[in-house]
Amino acid sequence: MTENPIPPKPHATVYGTLRRLMPHVWHYRWRVLVALILLVAAKLANVGVPLVMKQLVDGLDLKLGVLVVPVLLLMSYGALRLSTSLFQELRGVVFARVLARTSREITLRVFSHLHALSLRFHLDRRTGGVARDVERGMTSVSDLLDWTIYTILPTLLEISLVSAILMTRYDWSFTVITLATVFTYVVFTFSVTEWRLRYYRAKNEADTEANARSVDSLLNYETVKYFGNEKHELGRFDVALIQFEEATVKSLKTLAVLNIGQAGIVAIGLTLLLWRAAVGVVAGTMTLGDFVLVNAFLIQLAVPLNYLGMVYREVKQALTNLERMFALLDEPQEVRDAPDAKPLATSGGAVRFEHVSFGYDPQRDILRDVDFSIPSGKTVAVVGTTGAGKSTLARLLYRFYDVNSGRILIDGQDIRAVTQDSLRSAIGIVPQDTVLFNDTIYYNIAYGRPDATRAEVIAAAKAAHIHTFIESLPQGYETGVGERGLKLSGGEKQRVAIARTVLKNPVILVFDEATSALDTRTEKIIQAELAEIARERTTLIIAHRLSTIVDADEIIVLDHGRIVERGTHHALLAHNGRYAALWIMQQQSRASAEGIPVSASEADTALAIP
Repeated sequence: MTENPIPPKPHATVYGTLRRLMPHVWHYRWRVLVALILLVAAKLANVGVPLVMKQLVDGLDLKLGVLVVPVLLLMSYGALRLSTSLFQELRGVVFARVLARTSREITLRVFSHLHALSLRFHLDRRTGGVARDVERGMTSVSDLLDWTIYTILPTLLEISLVSAILMTRYDWSFTVITLATVFTYVVFTFSVTEWRLRYYRAKNEADTEANARSVDSLLNYETVKYFGNEKHELGRFDVALIQFEEATVKSLKTLAVLNIGQAGIVAIGLTLLLWRAAVGVVAGTMTLGDFVLVNAFLIQLAVPLNYLGMVYREVKQALTNLERMFALLDEPQEVRDAPDAKPLATSGGAVRFEHVSFGYDPQRDILRDVDFSIPSGKTVAVVGTTGAGKSTLARLLYRFYDVNSGRILIDGQDIRAVTQDSLRSAIGIVPQDTVLFNDTIYYNIAYGRPDATRAEVIAAAKAAHIHTFIESLPQGYETGVGERGLKLSGGEKQRVAIARTVLKNPVILVFDEATSALDTRTEKIIQAELAEIARERTTLIIAHRLSTIVDADEIIVLDHGRIVERGTHHALLAHNGRYAALWIMQQQSRASAEGIPVSASEADTALAIP
C-alpha cells in the first residue's frame, strides 16, 4: 500500500504565512496594539537597568571607608527590574486570547475544508498522517505569531537600542564590534538553520508516516489478529520509527553544531568589548561604572541573541509544519456549490438519472448513458455483478462526485444547482457496512438529527425495533459501541443505522446492499423493517440478493455501467435474460446451502442462460 502524498508546494515564507494569518489576527487589533505597547515598555525598562547600574557604581562614595548608598537609584533599579517582568507578563495576558483564538479558527477552517473535499481525496488519504499534520500545524500557528511579533521584533529593537547607546556614549570601536558580532551571529544562524531544515523536514515526514501506520494498524486490530500478523505490523511500524530515529539524531547533531558556533561568536564579541572597556578604564577615559555598563549590556545582548537564534530555528520549523497544514487547506475542492445555488425544494422526492455517464478515472467510465426515473413514493432496485456501477449511483446522488455528462434531478431540480447541505438532508442511507462513532448508542442514533429530543430518538429506536434490546443493556442508551461500532453485532449495527435514518426523516431513501452481510434470518427481519420505513418514500435499493427486491416497482439490471434490462421481478423472469440467470443461480446457491436438492434440469437451465 502506498500513501498518496500531499503534492509538493513552494516552501512557506514568514511573510506569506503571516499574510494568511493576518485576517484572523486583525479581529483583535486592539489587543495586538496594547500588547505591543507593553512589550516596548518592557524592552525600555530592560535597557534602563544597566544604565541605572552604572550610576549606582559611579555614585558609591568610598571616602573615609564609609559606604554611602544612593537610595533613589536603588529604588529605580528595583522598579525597572520589576517593570521588565511585569510588562512582559501583562503582554502575555493581553495577547493570549489572540494566540489561542487564531489557532482555533485556522484549525477549524482546515477541519471544515477536509469535510468539504470530495470522496476521491478521502479514499486516498491516510487518516493518521492527516491528523498529525493538523495537530502540528495547530500548535505552530500560535508559536509563529508569538515568536515573530513578540520575540524577533522586540529583540531587534533591543539590539538597536543597545547599539545606539554604545555609539553615543563611547568611541566607534564599541559599535563596530557590537554590530560585527550581531551580523556574524545572524548570518551563521540563518545559514546553519537553513542547512538543518532538511533534517527537520525528514523527521516530520517520518513522524507522519509512523503515526499513519500505527493508526491504520490499530483501526484494523481484528484483521491483524485474524491473520496473526502482529510481527508484520511491528516490522512495518519499526521501519517508520527507524527513519524517525535517524532523522532525529541528525537533527540533534546539527543542533549541537549550531549552538557551539553561536556560543563561540558571542564569546569572541564579549571578550573584545570587555577588552576595549578595560583599556578605557586604565586610560582614565571610562569609569568603573562604564565598564560595568558595557559588560551588563553585552551580557544582556547575548541573551536575546541566543534566543533569537533559537526563535529563528523554531520559526523555520513552524513554517515547515504549517506548509503541510496549508497544503491540506489548499487542496482543491472538487465538488462546490454553485454561486447561485438555492436550497432543494422537495415536493415528493422524485429522482431522475438523465443520460448519466461517469468515471473515477477519466480514461475509464463506470457508468455509461444511464437513464431511469424513480417516481415519488416508488421503489426502484438496481442489481448487477460486482463492479457494474451500482454503488456509484448512490455516491452520485449524494453528490460526492459530479457526473461527467448528463444530469441528476430531484423533483425537477439539477442537484448541481442546489446546495449540498439541503441535498443531503433530503436523503437517508442505510449502507452495507455501518460504521458507528466510538460513542454511545444514543449519540449514534441521534446523529441522524443532532437537535432531536430524547423522546424522538427513542421513537426512532422503536421504529427500528432496537429499543427493547437497548433497554436490556446495563447502561441502556448510554452504552458505548466501541471503535467503528465493533461491540455490536452486524444486525444490531444495521438497526442503529435504520434508527438514525428514521430520525432524519428524509424524503428519499437509499439502501446500499443493506442486508448482504447478514445471515438469512437476520436479513429477513431487517428487510421487513426497511420495507416499513420505505413505505411512501422514494427509495433506491442497491441489491446483491435478489430475494430482497422482488416487490420493487422496477428493477434495473446494470452490466459494465450500462442498463441491459429493466422491469418488474416477474416480467424480468419471463424475459429469461440476465436477471433470470442471476435469480436461478442465487436460488440454486441458497438451496445448496440449505441442503435442498436441486434437479439437473434446473442446473442446466441456469448454466444455459447467458
